[in-house]
Amino acid sequence: METSLYLPVKRFLEGLGYSVKGEIGHCDIVGLRDDDPAVVVIGELKLTFNLELILQGVDRMSLGDEIWLAAQLSAKGKGRESDPRYRNLCRRLGFGLLGVSENGRVDILVSPIAPAPRKNPRRRSRLVEEHKRRQGDPVPGGGTRKPIMTAYRQQALACAAAMTIAPRRPRDLKPSFPDAQKILHRNVYGWFERSERGVYALTEIGRTALATWQSQSPTYPDGNEASA
Repeated sequence: METSLYLPVKRFLEGLGYSVKGEIGHCDIVGLRDDDPAVVVIGELKLTFNLELILQGVDRMSLGDEIWLAAQLSAKGKGRESDPRYRNLCRRLGFGLLGVSENGRVDILVSPIAPAPRKNPRRRSRLVEEHKRRQGDPVPGGGTRKPIMTAYRQQALACAAAMTIAPRRPRDLKPSFPDAQKILHRNVYGWFERSERGVYALTEIGRTALATWQSQSPTYPDGNEASA
């Protein structure tokens, strides 16, 4: 799966000074510089170099300042990565091209050029905001079959964790979780229910979710963990 490429590419981009997280806004990889949040780096992963990988890069051009495409190198070195037409197309589009070997080594096949495509400010700002709000890096990039641990889900799990012993009021949770009122009221996942006016309790679905997501739960400001 593409997730096998995530850690090598993540380490490569971290070596360039980026803070890297996976599966942000449908992008396999998003990297930001702590000292320059205006620069957005996006990476896309595929097991082989193909047209779909390039098309994904084209779609990300309205979001990122630097686009890296990465795939596993073919065993005999005769894959598309060795085709000068493929490399030239990436070069013309301004994409960086990375080859990942079976042992995790990352080679730069084409260095990225910073083109000046039209950006989509709304999509871009959502991407940056999600990266900043998400705690840790709980989801390897390249996965498509599992629900993603978004920043919203992290806060919902944290609220649920704080309610395992007893029902709570939104204002009790707000100091640590600013979106608590919205999360409990909207109840997107069906984890909460009103036990009395202004007081919420966990449903069985909520308790099950805590156990399911335990391994991906970060520590929150009040010291609680989003786990059962």
